[in-house]
Amino acid sequence: MTSVWTADTGDGGYRNPVLFGDWSDPDVVRVGRDFYLIASSFNRVPGLPVLHSTDLVNWRLVGHALQRLVPEAVYATPRHGCGVWAPALRHHAGRFWIVYPDPDHGIYVTTAVDPRGPWTPPRLVLAGRGLIDPCPLWDDDGNAYLVHAWAKSRCGFNNRLTAYRMTPDLTRPLDTGMVLVDGEAIPGCYTLEGPKWYRRDGWYWIFAPAGGVANGWQYAMRSRSVLGRYEPRVVLAQGATEINGPHQGAWVDDWFVHFQDRGAYGRVVHLQPVTTDDDGWPVIGDRGAPVLHHRKPLQGGPVCAPPSGDRFTGGVPGPQWTWPANPQPGWLLPRGGGLRMACVPWPSGDLRDVPNVLGQRLPGPRFRAETTLRLDAPAGSRAGVVVRGKAYAWIGLDHQTGGTFLVCRTADAPDGPERDLVPPVAVSGDAEVRLTVTVTDDAVAHFAAEPAEPADRAGPAERVGRAGLGASVQASFSAVVGGWIGATLGLFATARPGVGGGQAEFSPFCISGISDVELLPLSSREGS
Repeated sequence: MTSVWTADTGDGGYRNPVLFGDWSDPDVVRVGRDFYLIASSFNRVPGLPVLHSTDLVNWRLVGHALQRLVPEAVYATPRHGCGVWAPALRHHAGRFWIVYPDPDHGIYVTTAVDPRGPWTPPRLVLAGRGLIDPCPLWDDDGNAYLVHAWAKSRCGFNNRLTAYRMTPDLTRPLDTGMVLVDGEAIPGCYTLEGPKWYRRDGWYWIFAPAGGVANGWQYAMRSRSVLGRYEPRVVLAQGATEINGPHQGAWVDDWFVHFQDRGAYGRVVHLQPVTTDDDGWPVIGDRGAPVLHHRKPLQGGPVCAPPSGDRFTGGVPGPQWTWPANPQPGWLLPRGGGLRMACVPWPSGDLRDVPNVLGQRLPGPRFRAETTLRLDAPAGSRAGVVVRGKAYAWIGLDHQTGGTFLVCRTADAPDGPERDLVPPVAVSGDAEVRLTVTVTDDAVAHFAAEPAEPADRAGPAERVGRAGLGASVQASFSAVVGGWIGATLGLFATARPGVGGGQAEFSPFCISGISDVELLPLSSREGS
């Protein structure tokens, strides 16, 4: 399936973002000819996605370092905004090391010889609330260190970086820690966080953002001593560009990888060139401002992007899908093709609370997602396609005592119940319906549904623009952020408590890009 967003422009250059998707808080290392990127994943399972590139522009999703969140029982239900915050990735002593924080429990370490896995079970090395954004440093003399920031929401303060001496295997600290950088002592600095620690050209460097994810900036700090006084300088800020809050990322070779907060789209990833001034300070982008286009760091290699749509080969979802909590056996049922989901009973009908919503990141600024649904289940069951954040909307089938209905509903108040976006439409109990979600600029989701034609073998490319023709249901919804993540595009099947035995069958989930012409009203398209 083709990519919705491709950063490689095909002429030796690239456009930003290089990853248009919620690959938040990226960190990158280079090992030989290969680059590896990891990102925070919060309450999504599996967590800690691992991506691979040979040019820092084209990326493939190659696995996850965390198959389940720990402590297991805590994450049996969705805990929005919790879980895996900003991690660090390093290659040392022949192994890959990921150090990641859970702001409610502490700092964990997992390692692997191959970044595709297997990864060791996460080991808690620093327990406590509010410890976030850790990064290790192994010095040339064999000593190891760890720096981290603080989450005010958990411990009551922030804007400082704390460092520890560590055992070389990062199993435990060797001291009680020290304040390495106090943001209060830096004029204009607030919410200092996300440190990444390096040693280059006789200097120790800490790259750390401040100012918050939406409107912040990036510091570089340097010292001749690993635990000495660090001198700060702002090296990247929005300036006159449209790239808000450019910060938190990785310094790799002569490039800087960082994110930009795009609201419901999540934190998308940008790539900036890095030069140095006469005093050896890094200069990022265009004299400290982000660039939108540039020549690629390295030429050659395949043009690619992380997957989005899915054929569900063998009835199994691809690696782009995650759950909002630790999954349980029985949520997915065997099927040769397409996806079969069990209608899992759940006390709350609010899809923000339901753990068995299979979701993926919004893959680009404009796209169309399409699948068909058949619901074989007793009254009290429902299934469909959802766009979910702190508010959500869904389209699909609802089996009620009085019959089966094609519905489009939303829950757009923090604790409010669902309401119909359009009046429900009665359909036969064995109906198969085609569900379409078209996302346009500013993450507006346009839902449409129509009866599927059993003999229709046309692919989605042949049906472009047809989803709204004669549709039984149409409605729109402005997607919103989740808990520190972008909106999620998902599939679900649920039931009221005490109702069991139902299942929902989804055909391959087709995602395609859309053009400006397809966004015109139907009458305009017919006359063009």
